[in-house]
Amino acid sequence: MGNLASKLKGLLSSLGGSEARILMLGLDAAGKTTILYKLKLNETVSSIPTIGFNVETVTPVKGVTFTVWDVGGQDKIRPLWKHYFNNTEGLVYVVDSSDRARINESRDELKWILDSDEMRGVPVVVLSNKQDLPNALPPGEVGSRLGLNQMRTRDWYIQGTCATNGDGLFEGMQELARLVKEFKKTRR
Repeated sequence: MGNLASKLKGLLSSLGGSEARILMLGLDAAGKTTILYKLKLNETVSSIPTIGFNVETVTPVKGVTFTVWDVGGQDKIRPLWKHYFNNTEGLVYVVDSSDRARINESRDELKWILDSDEMRGVPVVVLSNKQDLPNALPPGEVGSRLGLNQMRTRDWYIQGTCATNGDGLFEGMQELARLVKEFKKTRR
């Protein structure tokens, strides 16, 4: 995965000199912060639960900037998510695919996010994270349990990932770049 940064440079050049505000949400311990810093530094960093948010500007190619807001996922923090919705151009929703006991909770939170007026039409990339763990649900099953197949009013994509080694992150970000580009065209 040493090529992750160079791959991201190539795929995000498809945005063509634009900026995008990306919101990264999901339940606590899903891997959001690990993903953010894998994208930013191409390194696996040890992290503690996010109380509040992390924001990083990822500039994988000249003229292309993703400002990624990674907001803590603890249940007491989730009501604050709505304060980050305004002007979001892409949602990355991270799911711990090995935490079968919380998949319904994750579905309910995703539904709450997408039902918000501020998030109307915003494209969603679901990262079915922790695919390296033996009890991980396959991405297709995660998508079914989240109700993605019932979404008719927005573009979405699901990608299996492993944040610690970077597997699937390139493909997920490639699709995010494409969906955000299309979304921005329709908002003009």
